[in-house]
Amino acid sequence: MTDNQPAPDGVLRLINGYWATGVLGAAATHSLFTHLENGAETADELATRADIAERGAQTLLDGLVSLGLVALHAGRYRNTPEASAYLVEGKPASLSSFAKLKLKHMGALVALPDVVRAGGPVTDPTTEVADNPHWEEVVPAIAAQSVPAATIAAEVLGLADAGEVSILDVGGGSGIYSAIWLEANPAARSTQLDWEPINAIARRLLAERGVADRFTCIDGDFHTTDFGTAKYDIALYSHIAHQEGPEGNVEVFTRLRNALKPGGAVVICDYVVDDDRSGPAFPLIFASEMLLKSKQGGTWRQSDYRDWLVKAGFEDVSFHSAPPATLVVAR
Repeated sequence: MTDNQPAPDGVLRLINGYWATGVLGAAATHSLFTHLENGAETADELATRADIAERGAQTLLDGLVSLGLVALHAGRYRNTPEASAYLVEGKPASLSSFAKLKLKHMGALVALPDVVRAGGPVTDPTTEVADNPHWEEVVPAIAAQSVPAATIAAEVLGLADAGEVSILDVGGGSGIYSAIWLEANPAARSTQLDWEPINAIARRLLAERGVADRFTCIDGDFHTTDFGTAKYDIALYSHIAHQEGPEGNVEVFTRLRNALKPGGAVVICDYVVDDDRSGPAFPLIFASEMLLKSKQGGTWRQSDYRDWLVKAGFEDVSFHSAPPATLVVAR
């Protein structure tokens, strides 16, 4: 290797990136971050609490140190602040269930070369149907991803002081936005439009959080279900735009505009890329997920959202950071 030649470490780390998914998923499966948070500090202590082999515990700890999720000081291990916030079970924004879920999805990437050649899925996606039993696992697992963005959106909207507002959550999934927003504003009411099995999951979450009395559901597909006219003060469209093409998004935004009362706002949360597609990093790489799973979706630019919303009848469009997502607010 010459003085000017870079070392291969970074490329090798990326080539073997599935190790990170595997180590993180296995650690979450055995609740290692939770045990670390609760005082286990060595491989043997973790092995005992997690009921796994000490060699297995040490291997996972080594991997987590490599990933920057666990710190080692004087022979003792502890969670980094990032792991403590997002990987300890029971915390509001815990992604531990999502880490376990992604461990099962790694095999799908084998098809990516063929999908790239074809420009989309080479087999019909089988998950996007109402009666798929996988929703019971997927919907709760991904709910925590929306906790930071939902909290930021409530602040951007001034929701706590907004009084008796009505909210429409299109494709609301777990209902996590409604839960956080109804907690922030005791006078607010929310309606979620989603498939019946998913609405059932949302009703459970809202009941657990004590706000189910101000939460109602409409069972249906948002592509075909009427949103109503001038019924809502706020409409939410979170992590759906990336599954739709330009024409589909303009059509939905137009219907949302019609569903809003005068002065109402639509809130879109999604992985948005810069207009020159130079960043941010997470939304850029997320595009491969859409290529694998959708026929016309993608990670869209800020200019795309602005153009679509203006076509739909909105006049004021603003963007707010909610890493790794972006909030788009239009009135």
